[in-house]
Order: sequence, then structure tokens, then C-alpha cells
Amino acid sequence: MHEYPITKRIIEISEKFAKENHAQEVKQINLVVGEYSGYVASSIELYFEIIAEDSICKNASLHIERVKPKLKCDSCGKLFERKPFSFECPYCRGEGRPTEIGQEFYIKSIEV
Repeated sequence: MHEYPITKRIIEISEKFAKENHAQEVKQINLVVGEYSGYVASSIELYFEIIAEDSICKNASLHIERVKPKLKCDSCGKLFERKPFSFECPYCRGEGRPTEIGQEFYIKSIEV
């Protein structure tokens, strides 16, 4: 449900960007959404279609780059994706710790 206001804000930011660049329409919006960001990419896509309908973003395509969370090994320092129920590093069998990778949420670019 919290995807609605954030999607509305994405459209507002995109409209402002288009107006500042004297553009008549937004062609593409590129987002980065981490799996642990708290936002569901498919819900953003759904709300985008509905909210953008009455804006200069109505013909824009929304591209979402999904980022999987990664752990960092305490022993070897390598990043890796966590397997279910395990923090074990696949490279050295050390223990992995959470990183901020996978928590991202931002507009990467707007094309007008």
C-alpha cells in the first residue's frame, strides 16, 4: 500500500524534471529497487500505470532494476548472495554479514 505515495512522488519528480528541461513528455524512468528496500517493484509498476495516465508520463516506460541483497564474508571479504537459512560464504565457508546492498531505492535516470 505504501507503494502508491512513492509512485506518485516518482511521477511528480519526473514531471518537474521534464518541465525544467522544457520537454513535453517523459519517455522513460529508470528506478533501482533493492529487494530489502521495503518496496514491491510489481506494485510500483501497477500504480505507475494508473497514476501516470493523467500526466506527461502517460507514455513513459518504467524500467526497474532489481537489486538482490548481498552479504560480505568476514574471512575473505567477498560479496555473495545468501542462500536460505545460511550465512555461509560459498568461497571460503566463512560467515557473511549483511551489507546495504539490496536496500537501494532511487531514481537512476529520467529520459525526456
